[in-house]
Amino acid sequence: MLPLRPAALVTLLRAAGSGGGLRRHPAGVWHVSSAPPQPVIAAKEPFPVELKAGKKYAWCGCGHSKSQPFCDGTHKKAAPGISPVRFTAEKDTTAWLCGCKRTRSPPYCDGTHKGEAVQSARLPTQP
Repeated sequence: MLPLRPAALVTLLRAAGSGGGLRRHPAGVWHVSSAPPQPVIAAKEPFPVELKAGKKYAWCGCGHSKSQPFCDGTHKKAAPGISPVRFTAEKDTTAWLCGCKRTRSPPYCDGTHKGEAVQSARLPTQP
């Protein structure tokens, strides 16, 4: 494979769009991925939070926020292409918000974290 010149890299990055990106293979070969970005697992269990009726919230969808389970804007650099889920609480309640970022009903926990894929995963803060 021929090495890419800077102009060719820019062309590849533009072609990849926001759903993919330029990735470096361990062997040193660059390739474009069209796969959507995947969130990191922030926690292996849900976060119990007190929601207030009428208040707007932004649930972190990327897993990089330091304010879990809520968004702190980190996705803009750490995970472009993954946006927070914005919602307004309908009533004062305790809600269980997803920490593994794999729920099928965001922002709420659906029990996906109990599966082997999440429980065996290494958290970003673990060595």
